[in-house]
Amino acid sequence: MNILLFGAAGIVGNAVLRECLYADDVERVQTVGRTATGQHHALLVEIVHQDRWNCDAIEAQLSGFDACFFCLGLSSTGMSEEQYKRMPYDLTLAAAETLSRLNRPMTFVYVSGAGIDSTERSRSMWARVKGRTESALRIPPLKAVCLFQPGLIEPMHGGQLKTASCRRIYSALKPYRRCCSLFPRSELTTETIGRAMLVVARTGARQVVLEATDISSHCRAAARAV
Repeated sequence: MNILLFGAAGIVGNAVLRECLYADDVERVQTVGRTATGQHHALLVEIVHQDRWNCDAIEAQLSGFDACFFCLGLSSTGMSEEQYKRMPYDLTLAAAETLSRLNRPMTFVYVSGAGIDSTERSRSMWARVKGRTESALRIPPLKAVCLFQPGLIEPMHGGQLKTASCRRIYSALKPYRRCCSLFPRSELTTETIGRAMLVVARTGARQVVLEATDISSHCRAAARAV
């Protein structure tokens, strides 16, 4: 498989990249981001591209892929709804539309989040915007769209949350996370998410939306296949 990866600098994207480089059936992994990951591997090609909203200059390098893992994330703290939707909605849809034109068939895996409101009536602004994004992603003529909705995520293999605010929230949730350890499917590791995304790229998913338990199930399927 040839994999295109957006957001490799984040904790989920970095974990997905790691799993891709370890997978026997992945022939090429190409990242697109504003900075390089700093990793070096025979299968890895990195495109450093500053203008996220204009891919014309790199369009020739965006074809020939079997799957796209879209792992870009952004905190909504301090933003208006119009400001926030530029990445979760505008950027994601622009990428999906371009890739659907250049790669047919293609599986598009979008990392969203738990609590997304597809009705767009939630009091939480970020939930409304991501719900609108999930609904719109089903329209481009892609082979398949799969929406990952993980809840709490445990970074592995040295992964770190990027912003101080996220690290503070994560630390404050430690008591809840200890409770989650009694029910391991309610909290996912970055490794679990990465492996599940590869399963979806290989064989598809039974449903469009994958919540935490569904993601765990796909990861176990990957383990059984080894």
